[in-house]
Amino acid sequence: MDVDVAIVGAGPFGLSSGAYLKSKGIGVGIFGDPMSFWRDHMPAGMYLRSNWPASHISDPGSKLTLDHFQADTGAKFEQPIPLQQFVNYGQWFQKKALPELQQTQVNKVEKNGSGFKVSLENGSLVKARRVIVATGIAHFPWMPSEFNGKPKSHVTHSSDHKDLSRFRGQQVVVVGSGQSALDAARILSSFEAKVEVVGRQKEIRWVGQNAWLHRLGPVSWCLYSNFDVGPAGISRLVGFPNIFRQLPRSLQDPISYRAIRPAGTGWQKPYLASVPMTLNSVVTSVTVKGDKVQLKLNDSSERTVDHVIVATGYRADVSRYSFLDPSISAALRTSNGSPVLARALESSVPGLHFVGKPAAWSFGPLLNFISGTHFASAELLKAF
Repeated sequence: MDVDVAIVGAGPFGLSSGAYLKSKGIGVGIFGDPMSFWRDHMPAGMYLRSNWPASHISDPGSKLTLDHFQADTGAKFEQPIPLQQFVNYGQWFQKKALPELQQTQVNKVEKNGSGFKVSLENGSLVKARRVIVATGIAHFPWMPSEFNGKPKSHVTHSSDHKDLSRFRGQQVVVVGSGQSALDAARILSSFEAKVEVVGRQKEIRWVGQNAWLHRLGPVSWCLYSNFDVGPAGISRLVGFPNIFRQLPRSLQDPISYRAIRPAGTGWQKPYLASVPMTLNSVVTSVTVKGDKVQLKLNDSSERTVDHVIVATGYRADVSRYSFLDPSISAALRTSNGSPVLARALESSVPGLHFVGKPAAWSFGPLLNFISGTHFASAELLKAF
């Protein structure tokens, strides 16, 4: 074997996994463009929703935190964490922990006896005993069916954008009412775009509005984990994925939704005071006419705008992984598109592991967030 483990992807989960495995003397090959999704598929000017402790990419010994990054590079920023600084932090983490990373994409993962054969875009071939899929959410943008098939000149997903300044002075509807939608609306407004938010929620939910609940000493410790996922009580529960996964599915699903339901961070509020928001509404019809988009809402009202940005999130669907050999895809046990995982985040294909969003169905909502690297990377070591 060329390596013990091949890691597909170089975002926070891939980098953290590699750092943990390497610290145990396990031979690691990691492939991808470090932090590329964060760099190229999120609009400049965005800020992270997670707080400071929950935004560290986990490493053994906690020696590569945001604080270490600032001390080492002289970078100065506070919470909320600017997107560009987080990208810089991730790239710094990679250089410190995994300088051997190969910046090439994985074209195919195939079974090879009891292990795997990994074909790279640069023409190389790597044999590995195990493979960790850590490609993040890049494969999973989701839009309501009304928007499917519409030309990207008029309708895009929020992940299609790195720079929203192209919409300066234009009329734009942002569909969604979570962090991505609200931050996109904030940035568009700063470019003097005539922006409107359309969301199905009855009201915008804001997180971080009850800071006093975090200042109650032992009581706060019982209510919240440092992972910053979910409200009081739920936060503590989802912070223990191996316990959470033992709950009946009838409890897991509603708790997961409650932990990650659409919401914005409180600091955004004043910046959105002048942005029209049409809530308790859904788009029922989308028609492209010339250089405009016509929308019809469920209240029978209509909008004619220059562009629509759909910020309705991501849904895991491993069938979208073009790099997995069909024989592997056929052998994967899944539920609603997510792989069903066991101990060490291992799938029904022995030796094939998933971290990040695809693991959230099995281990809970923590795996959707950066702070989930603390659990996932340590859990992976159980396979060795």
